Amino acid sequence: MLNLSFYRFKLSAAILLGASFAFTSCGGNTEEGGSDMSGSISIDGSSTVYPVTEAVAEEYRAEAPDVKVTVGVSGTGGGMKKFSRGEIDIVNASRSINDSEAQTAKENGISYVQLSVAYDGLTVVVHPSNDWVKDITVAELKKMWEPEAQGTITRWNQIRPEWPDKEIHLYGAGVESGTYDYFTEAIVGKSHSSRGDYTASEDDNVLVQGVSTDPLALGFFGYAYYEENKGKLKAIPVDNGAGPVLPSLETVKDGSYAPLSRALFLYVSSKAVARPEVVDFINFYLENAGELAQEVGYIALPDNVYNEQKQKFEQFATGAATANQ
Repeated sequence: MLNLSFYRFKLSAAILLGASFAFTSCGGNTEEGGSDMSGSISIDGSSTVYPVTEAVAEEYRAEAPDVKVTVGVSGTGGGMKKFSRGEIDIVNASRSINDSEAQTAKENGISYVQLSVAYDGLTVVVHPSNDWVKDITVAELKKMWEPEAQGTITRWNQIRPEWPDKEIHLYGAGVESGTYDYFTEAIVGKSHSSRGDYTASEDDNVLVQGVSTDPLALGFFGYAYYEENKGKLKAIPVDNGAGPVLPSLETVKDGSYAPLSRALFLYVSSKAVARPEVVDFINFYLENAGELAQEVGYIALPDNVYNEQKQKFEQFATGAATANQ
């Protein structure tokens, strides 16, 4: 079993130091991993997808010790900016590429493939001492988070009259995060649209720390971060009209945890797949993503979907190789 806390520590350090992590072998002994592959691969983007990619990169180290894989964390938006300018090979993304990012990539002669790697369920959480929120509707979440709520919806009893006349303290993803984009679109109805007077962070560990120490808090972040810290958080069932549903491996996978279930992605550039180490790494990623996603608290795709992603990538890499000749 992989140590998820180890990856959480490295994620926090990456954000605090503004650095990327490199996975390399000191000796470069090809006998150790059984591969003569060498080179480098640059990855950046979503903090939500980071634990999966971090786990894959760590395992790949043993497979190809002379390939340097760097994994940065600047949020989906930050990663997409770098990707569309051709500054990185792969972007971790917790949402699909948007029109502006796609246009920038096109202007820079970059085509790409989107690969699904796991499922996630955005989890709404409160402090464990919160004994009044048994469930919450999508409409109530919207009432809390929409732009019009800023400076107006500030107390729990404004959401439901039977809830206490106490302040609400909100915690959520930063605006560069794909998690923020997805949450605002699913709950508010418009991507990148929310109140601004909440505690925002690109580091989900900061949000966990905030909610777990604040009895009046409500926040949201990826399921893996809840699963790792569920002893000090309380997950809230979300009701989209069909009754309250808690996020779990089962409800995220079958789609009943709606509208906060989503796919997690990698984007790989056409220029990057001209290098054999990138092709080798992506093939390794798709071969191991299911097992490693579950190890770090996410939900694996069905085997047939991973097979589809492998075929999709093979076709893309072949086409890119032909175009690059």
